Amino acid sequence: MNDVTVQSLVYAIDGQNYESRLVFSPGAKALPGLVMAPNWMGVSEDAEEIAKQVASKGYVVLLADLYGQNVRPTNADQAMAAMLPLKNDRGLLNKRMRTALDQLTTQSVAAVDTGRLATFGFCFGGCCALELARTGAPLKAAVSFHGTLDTTHPADAKNIQGKVLVLHGASDPLVPKEQLPAFEAEMNAAKVDWQLLSYGGAFHSFTDPHANNPGVQMYNPTVSKRAFTAMHNLLDEVFAH
Repeated sequence: MNDVTVQSLVYAIDGQNYESRLVFSPGAKALPGLVMAPNWMGVSEDAEEIAKQVASKGYVVLLADLYGQNVRPTNADQAMAAMLPLKNDRGLLNKRMRTALDQLTTQSVAAVDTGRLATFGFCFGGCCALELARTGAPLKAAVSFHGTLDTTHPADAKNIQGKVLVLHGASDPLVPKEQLPAFEAEMNAAKVDWQLLSYGGAFHSFTDPHANNPGVQMYNPTVSKRAFTAMHNLLDEVFAH
């Protein structure tokens, strides 16, 4: 990943500054663009590391700042306080995700093929990725890693333009079981091309090397590798010319 660089993008929404991260290989031709929604800790070194790993596969990644330039949680209480207003106001969440997508496609730092766009996210960010797709954003794919699947407006699934991939830990206690059949019904009603992969023995945050809350949030390197492979396989499929 030596050729992958990270650059800040500062922009305003309703008078408040946000600072996302643009992650890309300098000098590359126009590449597919991905909006990455981080977990509830927001823009962080860990999130940047994931963005760099994904960008190294041949993408321009925008790591979205959903909280604001001066909101950088350092513990669970701060993360919960930053996340809940967005979980409870999907219109506000969607506005910030759509603005992040706009930043990705209009910035002049890295060349992006605007005909090949997708989104992915982790935990809370997985919810954000699915919600962005429900807005009708011009995405070829939306991928959720161990994210919640609920939405306040299930009928909005009819707006989804691309393919949907949900990567779920079968033992995840933080994603209520009833959300799975509700999500399936939502996607089927809207005739979305969707997949839900449920990984046996995997808990919440299975991609996070620092997750170590037994029975709740646990890193699972085998499942993490399988899940990222599934995402890259889908991106290869939807971005193929």
